[in-house]
Amino acid sequence: MERINDHPILGKKTQRDSVNFSFNGKPMAGYRGEPIAAALLAAGIRTLRKHEESGNSRGIYCAIGHCMECRLQVQGKGIVRSCLTPLEEGMQISEGLQLPNEITGRKRP
Repeated sequence: MERINDHPILGKKTQRDSVNFSFNGKPMAGYRGEPIAAALLAAGIRTLRKHEESGNSRGIYCAIGHCMECRLQVQGKGIVRSCLTPLEEGMQISEGLQLPNEITGRKRP
């Protein structure tokens, strides 16, 4: 995981409980209580979802819960803003998917 362990202003990172979770079926690890978005960013994940209509990649934008670009599906919780939702042990997280075309039933170009 990519983490800052000794910040010039905040100091050394304190010890935290590690938890396991999955993103799109891939096992990952993060710290209990950190935002899901932070855990994914530390794991090298930059694309959180695809735009519902265009299919363009979306990731962390504002990181304070205003823009809704970081929406993800969490099993048992529904669609959440990943920048505000604390990571828990065993979470099964998946990216938002592009909506199918209403006429053909296929993804939009």
